[in-house]
Amino acid sequence: MNLSLFDQFASPIFLGFPLIIIAMLFPTLIFPSPSSRWLNNRLLAAQTWFISNVTKQIFLPISLPGHKWALILISLMLYLISINLLGLLPYTFTPTTQLSMNMGFAVPMWLATVIIGLRNQPTMALGHLLPEGTPTPLIPALVIIETISLFIRPLALGVRLTANLTAGHLLIQLIGMAAFAMLSLAPSVSLIIITVLFLLTLLEIAVAMIQAYVFVLLLSLYLQENV
Repeated sequence: MNLSLFDQFASPIFLGFPLIIIAMLFPTLIFPSPSSRWLNNRLLAAQTWFISNVTKQIFLPISLPGHKWALILISLMLYLISINLLGLLPYTFTPTTQLSMNMGFAVPMWLATVIIGLRNQPTMALGHLLPEGTPTPLIPALVIIETISLFIRPLALGVRLTANLTAGHLLIQLIGMAAFAMLSLAPSVSLIIITVLFLLTLLEIAVAMIQAYVFVLLLSLYLQENV
């Protein structure tokens, strides 16, 4: 029986236990535990440097009240990076290739930024639905368009992350199957394909990190509009 290429995105089950639960909980085990010392090792020093610089870059344009979101947004970014990178290992499962999980992250975070804007500055939050200087005949149409674009934001967040990771995994699998098929027929061609596969894997590592950063960056931009 031939398997579909998309079967790799189905959550595997071992002895009746869905492995997606392990995949979602494992990233919390790879981070070092708190200690009373200033620096435990080079890994923790590099992680601290990375977190501090990314936090400064993301929250630089956001006003002081929005800095309360630093912990949850940086934690979300580290979690997404960990899951995306672990999903590139052989015989693993990537939960972020599932649209339902990504929407579970995107919708509550986006809704929280909207609620904060409506609570703290309702006039300005509603003012985003109608650009200043709009001609009177275009007001109803623009309000509808801006409202639709507002509700599309969480969908765009989830679909962007899902589509990029899914496309990368499919491309890696296709090239890997081609390299395996050409190994006995044309070893030289197979070697070239394997080289391309290695370069593509490096690209997917960068994509896994960049997509997690973009996900959090867009959430920070939504927060900036409502704080």
